Amino acid sequence: MHSLKVLILEDHPFQLMALHQMLNANGVFDVLTAETVESARQSLARRGRVDVAICDLQMPGADGLDLIQHLACAGLAGAVVLLSGAERNVLDSVSQLARQQGLRVLGSLQKPACVASVRKLLESYLDETAIDHPVPTAPQCSEGPDPRALQPEQLMQTIAQWVVHFQPKVCLEGNLVGVEALVRWQHPELGLLTPGQFLPMIENAGLLARLTWHVLDRALELSAAVRLANALHLPVAVNIAPRLLEQEDFPRQVLAALARHGVPASALTLEIIEAQGCQLAPEQLEGLLRLRLAGCQLSIDDFGVGESNLQRLLALPFSELKLPSEFIRGMAEDERKAAVVAGALIMARRMDLKVVVEGVETVEDLRAIKALGNPIMQGYFIARPMASLELKRWIADREGVSCGQAGWLR
Repeated sequence: MHSLKVLILEDHPFQLMALHQMLNANGVFDVLTAETVESARQSLARRGRVDVAICDLQMPGADGLDLIQHLACAGLAGAVVLLSGAERNVLDSVSQLARQQGLRVLGSLQKPACVASVRKLLESYLDETAIDHPVPTAPQCSEGPDPRALQPEQLMQTIAQWVVHFQPKVCLEGNLVGVEALVRWQHPELGLLTPGQFLPMIENAGLLARLTWHVLDRALELSAAVRLANALHLPVAVNIAPRLLEQEDFPRQVLAALARHGVPASALTLEIIEAQGCQLAPEQLEGLLRLRLAGCQLSIDDFGVGESNLQRLLALPFSELKLPSEFIRGMAEDERKAAVVAGALIMARRMDLKVVVEGVETVEDLRAIKALGNPIMQGYFIARPMASLELKRWIADREGVSCGQAGWLR
C-alpha cells in the first residue's frame, strides 16, 4: 500500500492523529491531513489528487458533505471512506448521494476506527482498482489520449477493441448456473476500460445498438461452445437498454442471432436496464412477449433502485429480478438491508420469479443470503469478470479436470 495517497478530514486532533498512525501501520505514508474542509481543499490544490479520501461527516461549519461534493466536481479522489458515528441509515443515504455524484464509496468507519477496519477498506480499493480501474480516471493528467475526445467516426474504428468479459453466477451449492456478459474497451494506450469510462461516449455517438449486438454475439458464441454437466448450453445474460426495444426488428434480430449460433432461446436472459421515465409502447411490449414465448428469459435489472421498478415488474413479462450490490454488501451487519432482500425473495417466490443477487463479496454476505433463501449469486467472492478463455479454464478447474479433458467444453 506504499503507493497510496490518502486524505483525512477530521476535526478532532486526537482522532486525526490516530487515523494517521493507522494508515502508517498499514504501510501508507503519503497522507494529507486536514481539520477543516477549507484546509483540505488547500492541501488538494497543492498536492493534487488522492487515491482515497477519509471524510468526517459531522463537523462545525462546512462538513464532510461539502468536501464530498468538491471531490466529485473536481475529480480529486479515486474513492471515499465515510467517517462518522451517525446512524446506519444516514451513512447509507450519504453513500448513495456520493455514488450519484460519481464517486466510489469503499464503505464507512465508525468512530473510533481500528487498524484492521482501515486495512480492509484500503485493500478493497486496491483490489477493485487492479481489476476494474487499471488506469487513472482522469486521462487528461497523463500523456495518453483522452477517449472522451474521440469523434463518432473515430469511435467506429474502436469496435475491434471492444471485448466481452463474463462473470459466473452460481447457486448456493456452488454449481455454475450461468454467466453475465460485461463489455470492456481494450484501449491500446489506456488499458482495460470499464463501461463507466466510455459508455456515455458510445451512446452519444449512436453506437449503443452496435455495441449491444456485439456483446450478444460474443455471449451466444460462448454459450454454443460451453455445455454444463447436464449437457445444456451455458446460460448467458446480456444487458439491454430500453431504447433498443424501440427498434421494430429487435425481436427478429435476437431470434436470428440465436439461430445463427445454434443456441436455444431458453439459454438467453435479456437484462432490461432501468431508464427513468421509460414507458414501453404496445408494439415494444409485443416484441418482448414474442421473445418470452420463444423461450427467452427476461430480467429486471437493479430491482429496487429505479423509481418505476414495481410498476415495470407488473407491466412486463419478467421471469427474473436482480437485486443490486447496494442491498447485498454489508447485509450481514445491516438488518434493514436483510429485510429488503428477504422481502424481495418472498415476493419473487409468490410471483414465481427467479432471483439473482449481485455484489456477493464476503463469506459474511454469503451466509446472510443463505439464511434468507436460495437465490442465484454473483460477485467477487465467487469470481470476477473474466475473458472467455479464462472462464473456460475456471469452469474446468472447478470440475477438477483440464479444459481439454472437460467433456462438456467443446
